[in-house]
Amino acid sequence: MKYVIIAILSLLLWNCKDQNQAESQEEKPVKTKNIVSKEGAVHPVAPELFSQFINVRDFTINTEGNEAYFTLLSPARELSVIMRIQKENNAWSEPKITSFSGQYIDLEPYLSPDGLQLYFASNRPVSKDSTHTKDFDIWYVERSQKDSKWSEPKHIKAPVNSTYDEFYPAITLSKNLYFTAIKEGMNGQDDIFMSRWNGNSYEEPIALSEGVNTKGAEFNAYVAPDESYILFSGWRRPDGIGSGDLYMSKREQGKWQTAVNLGATINSEHTDYCPFVNTVTGTLYFTSRRSYVEKKDAGYTNYNELLTEINRYDNGSSRIYKVDITDLISQ
Repeated sequence: MKYVIIAILSLLLWNCKDQNQAESQEEKPVKTKNIVSKEGAVHPVAPELFSQFINVRDFTINTEGNEAYFTLLSPARELSVIMRIQKENNAWSEPKITSFSGQYIDLEPYLSPDGLQLYFASNRPVSKDSTHTKDFDIWYVERSQKDSKWSEPKHIKAPVNSTYDEFYPAITLSKNLYFTAIKEGMNGQDDIFMSRWNGNSYEEPIALSEGVNTKGAEFNAYVAPDESYILFSGWRRPDGIGSGDLYMSKREQGKWQTAVNLGATINSEHTDYCPFVNTVTGTLYFTSRRSYVEKKDAGYTNYNELLTEINRYDNGSSRIYKVDITDLISQ
C-alpha cells in the first residue's frame, strides 16, 4: 500500500515554534504497564491495546470519541482487516472484526462526519458472482443510525473507481470525495484527487492543485468536513523531516494554499501518515513508524531491560498516535 494557509509571518512563527519545541523536548520515557514511549506533544493511542500488534494503521473515530476503526495487518501484509473498538467506562474494548471485512484485503477506513457511512479501500470482487480479486477500489458501508448494523459493502462506480488503484477515501459534508490514486501519465507517483458530488452522481476526478500535489508523491489525506483544510503525507519532500511527513494546506477563496510541514513536534525521522481529526476535540490521530529505541554506549547486560526497550511502543512498528492541533486548525 502507498505509504498514504497561512500568511508568511504565521508560517515562519509556526516553524520556529516547532523547532524550539523539538529542541527543548526531553526524551523522558512514558511508562504504562511496562510499555515505554517518548514523552512529548505526541502520545500513543491506547498503548495497552495497540502494543500487542506490530502493524496497525488508519485510525478513524466518531465525534463522540467512543467508536473507532483501524486496519490490522499481518507483518508481511498478506492479511489486512478492518477492526472496530468501542469505548466503555473510559476503556477501549477488545477489537472485533467488522461485519464487512476479513475475507479480502481491506484497509483505510474513514468515518463520514455524521458517522453514518464508513468508506474504505478494498481489492474485493466487484461482482458478487466472482471470486477474482480486483485492483484496489473505494467502497463504503452505511447505517440508518449510529447504533445500527452496517450494510453490505457498496462499490462506488466510475468515474471514481477505474482500472487503476484508488486508495484512502475522505468524505466531506458536501459528499465530495477525496482519495489517493496513480493515474496514467503520472510517472508512478501518488497524487490526491477530488471527485465532486453533483447531487446525483460523482463527477470526473481532478487532481488537487500544486498547493498540495507536486512531482513527488502525496497520499492519504484527511479533509475537514467543510473542506477548509487538508492534512496529508508528502514523500521525501525537500523540507521533510523523515521519509514521509504530515503536511497541511488551507483552502482560501477556493484555492489550496502551499502546504506547510507540521514540523518536528509532530513528524518524526521515519514515516508519518494516515491522518484523521476529531473536530470536536481538536485531536489529530495518525499512524507512525517512529522509533526511539535507545542504543546504549555500554550496551545492555540485563535481559528485562533489553526486552522492555525492544518492546517499547515507539520501536519502529506501525502504530497509532495522537496530538492536540486545536490551535492549528482554529487559525
